[in-house]
Amino acid sequence: MSTNTYDAIVIGSGISGGWAAKELTEKGLKTIMLERGKNIEHITGYVSANKAPWEFEHRLTRSQQMLNDHPVLKRDYVLSEANLDYWVNEKESPYKEVKPFDWFRGYHVGGRSLMWGRQSYRWSDLDFEANARDGIAIDWPIRYKDIEPWYSHVEKFAGISGSKEGLPQLPDGEFLPAMEMNCVEKDVAARINTHYKDLRRMIIGRTANITVPHNNRTNCQYRNKCALGCPFGGYFSTQSSTLPAAMATGKLTLRPFSIVTKILYDKDTKKAKGVEVLDAETNQTYEYYAKVVFVCASTLNSAWVLMNSATDVWPEGLGSSSGELGHNLMDHHFKCGANGEAEGYDDKYYYGRRANGIYIPRFRNVFGDKRNYLRGFGYQGRASREGWSREIAEMNIGGEFKDALTEPGKWTMGVTAFGETLPYHENKALLDKDKKDKWGLPVLAIDAEIKDNEHKMRVDMMADAKEMLENGGLKNVTTFDSGYTFGAGIHEMGTARMGHDPKTSVLNSWNQVWDAQNVFVTDGACMASAGWQNPSLTYMALTARAVDHAVSELKKLNI
Repeated sequence: MSTNTYDAIVIGSGISGGWAAKELTEKGLKTIMLERGKNIEHITGYVSANKAPWEFEHRLTRSQQMLNDHPVLKRDYVLSEANLDYWVNEKESPYKEVKPFDWFRGYHVGGRSLMWGRQSYRWSDLDFEANARDGIAIDWPIRYKDIEPWYSHVEKFAGISGSKEGLPQLPDGEFLPAMEMNCVEKDVAARINTHYKDLRRMIIGRTANITVPHNNRTNCQYRNKCALGCPFGGYFSTQSSTLPAAMATGKLTLRPFSIVTKILYDKDTKKAKGVEVLDAETNQTYEYYAKVVFVCASTLNSAWVLMNSATDVWPEGLGSSSGELGHNLMDHHFKCGANGEAEGYDDKYYYGRRANGIYIPRFRNVFGDKRNYLRGFGYQGRASREGWSREIAEMNIGGEFKDALTEPGKWTMGVTAFGETLPYHENKALLDKDKKDKWGLPVLAIDAEIKDNEHKMRVDMMADAKEMLENGGLKNVTTFDSGYTFGAGIHEMGTARMGHDPKTSVLNSWNQVWDAQNVFVTDGACMASAGWQNPSLTYMALTARAVDHAVSELKKLNI
């Protein structure tokens, strides 16, 4: 057995892991970041970022081989020839679906920070107080005032563009200049804001795309190829932001192809002493030791690591003494909303391919509104003109057809709702020791579904969308529900929730595992509720906050 000793170990290199590595190293800790997949170098590793569609073998269509090899990815837009190697090999890393569950994973340095949607929103006390107010699950052990300075801290470094709106349910942040709405969006927004007397407001999305040069990164080029990796560093990712900062300290070691199989728990000290690693290429086992361990492997994999650790003390794993480890799995349910047509803009177009859209913050079950369900939802969307690929039934051949394709088509606008899913104890992911992956490790069996509360919410998610677009001046507005499968939002949360009491939660208010307080879990696993906003900014802030506490406790010899 080969052993190595560090001050800190970080499991995972995605959004949370990258932030943990940056903060730990900048505070002077010699740190190793363990990533189970391959390394993707910034710029040189983005092999498809500058390719045109005709440069791909299948012209960006899905081959039969792709469909056969990726039975989960093919369920949604994520299956693409352009970045296929960014997604997990499903045959090597299977999972069990007790109920249908779409698990879209990225096992490589940077994780899903290379492919994420980049929408970045703060929570407010509307969200942190929701469980206590509604008598659902358990109360969050923190409030907005506890995380507010850390939101500012991560926003300033990551670079979030947006507009200050003064909305109580969606706090403003430290913003770079906002991207601009196009002409249709501006007019629709003005009509909606006026009609609803600002109780509903359409704003430009708050996105981790920089609009001016920032931290040695070039601003967004409006290519909208973010999911291929950005050679300009125009959006926040581990590769473009936190990893270079951590490397600059000289205190970070990055080890790819390193599957953390368990956290090594010391019964005498009641702390973790390190981790066990299986080399994904050689199948050799190694141990790494450290004073503190940050578990940032993503919600489900972080739960997997905990459940596979210290089983000689707790049969269900490290952090399972409350009976909550693996439970309370959440996502955002979506894929419903409305679309309409905008008339009178035939002489208008827009600049580039904006990697962002509009946002309509939550307005249900706030400001005195009361519905037949708990919580609420927000909308994301955009207005655009049809391109050359549109169908023109009356002109399908000849010169007139070619001429028509040189001009943009009609303007349309659509909005999709993202709704909060409640934290149900029975929505869970547990180890299935009968089914193994390529490396002989047990896989997760995932058992989760939305329930009556979410189904009632979806009725409003469609009806409100239609009403707003019509009041915004759009014509021929229709609703849609494309059908939602749990997990498809790619916002997995829960499984190791924070709380006040070790009897009902896995983590305390500083993201420490109650059962081993030098182990911190700061990714989506820690969430006690899902909110209605995209969650990644909250993961960043919680991670930076937890690192600050960990280093302070180390200096005091408390952990």
